[in-house]
Amino acid sequence: MSTLQRRMLSKEDEAPGVEDEVRREDQDKINKFSRLHQREIALEDELKSKIVGLSPVPGVVVHNKIKKEKEDLDDVSNELELADEDDMIPYQIGDSFISLPLPEVQEMLTASTQHIEEEVSALEGKLSSIREEMSQLKIQLYARFGRSINLET
Repeated sequence: MSTLQRRMLSKEDEAPGVEDEVRREDQDKINKFSRLHQREIALEDELKSKIVGLSPVPGVVVHNKIKKEKEDLDDVSNELELADEDDMIPYQIGDSFISLPLPEVQEMLTASTQHIEEEVSALEGKLSSIREEMSQLKIQLYARFGRSINLET
């Protein structure tokens, strides 16, 4: 194999070319992109740790992502359907368990489920806005530096 075929970059791409000086505003944009990228990773990790995908049923598209906590609450709700109305159910609040009547526990579980769905929605909203801002910074920085900078994550 000749040396020309093994080259990764063309001679034009390898040539030193014109060195663009990095201005203060460029460095600020690069730093902001880096901070946003780190925040994106943290939010993705938080979301991944809480999201449990549903196994798709043929012909049905599942759009909702459900937290593991919500799945646990759904399991508890299903178990409570088998309980007697007069039973006192131990409900965990913090580190302690409090015995409550079944209807009250079911209401609290419903409220917890709604809270979890709102939390997931808020995380996804933050992630979306961060990605949009990163996209705008990429456009600006690639326009300024071209191939001299790599912002692919």
